[in-house]
Amino acid sequence: MANIKSQIKRNRQNEVRRLRNKSVRAELRTRTKTALRAAEDGTEAAEQALRLAIKRIDKAASNGVIHKNQAARRKSRLMRRIGELATEG
Repeated sequence: MANIKSQIKRNRQNEVRRLRNKSVRAELRTRTKTALRAAEDGTEAAEQALRLAIKRIDKAASNGVIHKNQAARRKSRLMRRIGELATEG
């Protein structure tokens, strides 16, 4: 445990941020899976689920939870997978 007052505060802040980032990352995975599942089923909500997933990815990148290049990669892979599902079915 740190003895320096500023480091104690920094540790406290880091823990709060870690938990916030953890929940954001979990939501990203959930939104991505939901969008893929909706595209597989071919429901009307597929387009809306995709838009929401991309919105959450962009928001996570703008808040610094993930890097902007990682956000671009995730969106690209998501769009490619959904495109492949659309051509199959």
